[in-house]
Amino acid sequence: MDLETRELRYFLAVAEELHFGRAAERLGMAQPPLSRAIRQLERRLGVQLFDRDRRGVALTAAGRVLVREAGSALDAVAAAARRTQRAGASTNSLVLVTKAGASHDLLRRLLDTHAADPDAASVEILLCEVGEQAGALRDGRADVAIMHRPYDDLAGFDTEDLHVEGQVAILPATHPLAAREELTLAEVSHVPGLPIARWPRLDGTYPEGPGPEVRTQSKLAQLVALGRTLLVIPASSRAWQWPEHVAVPVVDAPDVTTVIAWPSHSRSRAVAALVRTAADLRALTEVVTPMQRDDAAGEVAPLDR
Repeated sequence: MDLETRELRYFLAVAEELHFGRAAERLGMAQPPLSRAIRQLERRLGVQLFDRDRRGVALTAAGRVLVREAGSALDAVAAAARRTQRAGASTNSLVLVTKAGASHDLLRRLLDTHAADPDAASVEILLCEVGEQAGALRDGRADVAIMHRPYDDLAGFDTEDLHVEGQVAILPATHPLAAREELTLAEVSHVPGLPIARWPRLDGTYPEGPGPEVRTQSKLAQLVALGRTLLVIPASSRAWQWPEHVAVPVVDAPDVTTVIAWPSHSRSRAVAALVRTAADLRALTEVVTPMQRDDAAGEVAPLDR
């Protein structure tokens, strides 16, 4: 049975809004034809996608399955169009997506080394917020990504490990813990008046807790500077640290592995060349747990306080 992309877009709009009127407004159409389209889709599939009653609209078990599958299908269609357009362009280029502020030194070295090859494709950098790299790879906005295990969604991607490092707590400079040489997870998890910021899970929901919900680096940086939250992040992500912040190593935090990731079905020579460059650079990257390379001296030195 063939499903049209139009039908899937209609279905996802209703599934996300759980309200036919709001979904119709979002789609720029009247509600009656949207309702008819959903009923027709249900008849064709032979299943009920939504429970409808006086209290509102809710997804059925079948509807929840179609939400996952439809999103992936529409991403694949969008990716096919975008990558086909880039392949047909006159310039040899690719798009690399990375979280803003993350793995800055590693990314700089990768780009500089890659650009030294006269035959290398030009690399456009797409900066994103936490957890958005996977979506950009899946829908074709990007060809390759810098991501972090275990935090990012790597399902369906091939990866090459690049760097392993420890984590640090980012604290307000005026907080008493900022004077410590090191901390433990237990200590940073129970700081009175300074809860840990809550990042979204892979499914977009937030864990329970008293800390503020954050998704952007700018919001997070300001909340830390104001003394409203703290966070634990990979040591190399300190590139965005403000003067009002202090980074303290968290000695028992799990290591974070920086990887370069690309769609498993990719046959792009430009992507393959960039991955080879990244793999060649891997030997130059040291494990920093919880230390940071001092490039000028060529030594490993404690994190700047």
